[in-house]
Amino acid sequence: MSTQPGHNFSTSTFLLTGFPGLEQSYVWIAIPFSSIYAMVLLGNCLILHVIRTEQSLHEPMFYFLAMLALTDLCMGLSTVHTVLGILWGLSSDISLNVCIGQSFFIHGLSFMESSVLLAMSFDRYIAICNPLRYSSILTNARIIKIGAVIIIRSFLFITPVIIRLKFFHYCRPHVLSHSFCLHQDLLRLTCSDIRFNSFYALGLVICTLMLDSVLILVSYVLILKSVLAIASREERLKSFQTCVSHICAVLVFYIPIISLTMVHRFGKHLSPIVHVLMGNIYILFPPLMNPVIYSVKTQQIRSKIQRFFSWQRY
Repeated sequence: MSTQPGHNFSTSTFLLTGFPGLEQSYVWIAIPFSSIYAMVLLGNCLILHVIRTEQSLHEPMFYFLAMLALTDLCMGLSTVHTVLGILWGLSSDISLNVCIGQSFFIHGLSFMESSVLLAMSFDRYIAICNPLRYSSILTNARIIKIGAVIIIRSFLFITPVIIRLKFFHYCRPHVLSHSFCLHQDLLRLTCSDIRFNSFYALGLVICTLMLDSVLILVSYVLILKSVLAIASREERLKSFQTCVSHICAVLVFYIPIISLTMVHRFGKHLSPIVHVLMGNIYILFPPLMNPVIYSVKTQQIRSKIQRFFSWQRY
């Protein structure tokens, strides 16, 4: 691959990294990863199918859950071809255009998941703190508007930095540090001025992920305050149980992000395998766990899934 200044870099190819030093074991690593991707796709499709077909689940809480499942499904679909392509020995190369496209979807979907979790915390806040006005506040029209704002917020604002990747001069060895493309990974390979991308991306993270996490925390402080004001212990427990699934989903999303950030910031001495593993956990853990969490912790979803499988059996 050429790295001369006059080269058309939009046709450049990059080498994706699997698990350094474990190349001989890729077939064995591919089996659990293929199983994980299958569970991600099937689990989230099942959640979407159950919500779509069950009239009793056509409520705001489950509409937001459908948004979460769709986001997780798309995250799995956006990375499956490169991750499994490397592990099954099909291909480890990726063109710049495809790489930029993949990074657009990975980062956009990550922001989208954060936004959906924030919307779900707003839903729980209204349901517990203002139950009498719940249906009048979260109407179908308003939920559609919230969904549109989430999509615009998630993908519109990342477009400038992603487009700029197309015009950078990639003078360093075209070897990426993950099995998929990330914005910061491509920046590491360029000799162009990346100050705009660096500061803009930092501002975007502060205004989305960090702001969302603070607002989610505030909503739960208000929910906790409202729940503790309920006289009956049984009612307090029942109210808080409706939030357990969402709290688990928030932890499943934010803990891998924080861990990956810490590894990138302070773990430069760690083995490259640790960085690759943390990157895969960041991408796969939330889409894998969210269907499990909501199937186990949400009684309405659990009962409908049990009924679905009983129908399949007979």
